[in-house]
Amino acid sequence: MTTQTHHEHKSQAPESIGCMVITCSDTRTPETDTSGQLIRKLLEERNHKVVGYHLVKDDPGQIQLWIARGTVNDAVQAIILNGGTGISRRDSTFEAVDAMLEKRLAGFGEIFRLLTYQDIGSPAIMSRATAGVIKGRVLFSTPGSETAVRLAMEKLILPELGHLVQQLST
Repeated sequence: MTTQTHHEHKSQAPESIGCMVITCSDTRTPETDTSGQLIRKLLEERNHKVVGYHLVKDDPGQIQLWIARGTVNDAVQAIILNGGTGISRRDSTFEAVDAMLEKRLAGFGEIFRLLTYQDIGSPAIMSRATAGVIKGRVLFSTPGSETAVRLAMEKLILPELGHLVQQLST
């Protein structure tokens, strides 16, 4: 696909997407959840709607419950999670998300890790950032650090969010 064709194709995408933001953390509070705040701020700056924000423990059952709630809310077209994507004993977001995905967008995690590697080097291999489709919604799961959230949002999620939602409706 040529660049011009790609841009023409993306021009059909909706400009405002309804998003649910979920922070997965055992230690954060709404006041200290700077990564969740950053996701919401970046979405709103691009005229997307934050139709839900939830701070949940890094517990697979709780994470899956809130994802499921997002999939039955007609206002939610995208679900963006942050936190719990590492390899520590309590990091369980990846397993919770992966078990629910109907289609995986492997390129998201691959490119995210490449960009992270370019910034921090080999520790990038510990990131289990992932994305996919669940019940007609696009879902992204990013690490919980502000730096990782900013990278994922600015370089990958925001540039393609409308296009992904548009593709899911065709």
